[in-house]
Amino acid sequence: MADNNENMELENPEDITMILTLDNNEELECSIITILEVEEKEYIVLLPLEGEEAEEGEVFIYRYEENEAGEPVLNNIENDEEFEKVSDAFDEYLDEQEYDELISEE
Repeated sequence: MADNNENMELENPEDITMILTLDNNEELECSIITILEVEEKEYIVLLPLEGEEAEEGEVFIYRYEENEAGEPVLNNIENDEEFEKVSDAFDEYLDEQEYDELISEE
């Protein structure tokens, strides 16, 4: 199974946040970890900065697009196969980050 996995490296992702409105209308401030490209679609990975989700280290992954005005539009991933591919790409991203940290420490 070959897919084109690329990711956009954000310079200081901890400095970039966005407000995520959940289904229950709760607003949650999240840090943008990365934007991944998987099979020519972009996905955004968000880390909540407070609340139960933050304490558990939970991340949110959404399909990412920009509207005509350049504003971000997030859509749920409703297909299990698509979500699995994106999750795998995020795992690879995390592995690369750990590897890069190990190399930079030497």
